[in-house]
Amino acid sequence: MMGRTHALTGWCAGLALAPVLGAGTVHQAVVFGATTAGFALLPDLDHPGASASRLLGPLTGLISWILRRTSAALYALTKGPRDEKVTGQHRHMSHTVLFALGLGAATAAGTRAGGPWAVAGVVIFGLLLGAAALGDWLLPVAAGGVAWWIYTAGPDHARELSEVSGWLGIAVAAGCFAHCLGDSLTVAGCPFLFPIPIAGETWYEIRPPRALRFRTGKKVENRLIFPVFAIAAVLLVPGVWAFTTSTAHRLFVPPASQTANP
Repeated sequence: MMGRTHALTGWCAGLALAPVLGAGTVHQAVVFGATTAGFALLPDLDHPGASASRLLGPLTGLISWILRRTSAALYALTKGPRDEKVTGQHRHMSHTVLFALGLGAATAAGTRAGGPWAVAGVVIFGLLLGAAALGDWLLPVAAGGVAWWIYTAGPDHARELSEVSGWLGIAVAAGCFAHCLGDSLTVAGCPFLFPIPIAGETWYEIRPPRALRFRTGKKVENRLIFPVFAIAAVLLVPGVWAFTTSTAHRLFVPPASQTANP
């Protein structure tokens, strides 16, 4: 399983998207990124041993069971003439762009209809998922971001709640999509373009050339991919890149007065 790598890439995706959506402050970006990090683990609900399936015990276990059965039925109904003879459970229905978009849309609609409690439920579930993969440090960091967000909220609470609901829908979709992109780089690939038929397969596994694929949990993931995204996870926090570059400029670039000709 690529649990912590999925969560970390989801965090990076969230931080990159946050300023585009208008969530440009540190506390807004942190909450958005933490939510995306958590939901980057959600597609693996189709595996009984995944962190998402074990998170809330029997509850998420039941959801995982339903998702696996639904995915298997969908696979049997839609598989093409050259699709593999597999169960159609893991890395199928929940590992598609359609699933990401559908879950994101449902999240946006549900949080708008359910109000603050629905928003809190989505954020808390995302944080618990992310903390299960990245560690408990994520909980106080994100909780601080939420607290500061509430403290700095404007008087128009209805407008802000509607805005947050839309952001959460995008965070959920982006997290699921980041998961699919990560899986598409592995040896097994990921059929995230379903139901577009490719080479006679409805569930065609998207993956790069053989030399560029990696195995989950092995050296390439642990010694290259995870460290690179760990660095990006820090640099993408609003203000960190600007601080880093300005500090490096002060340290390594001499002042103009020292380089001027006498």
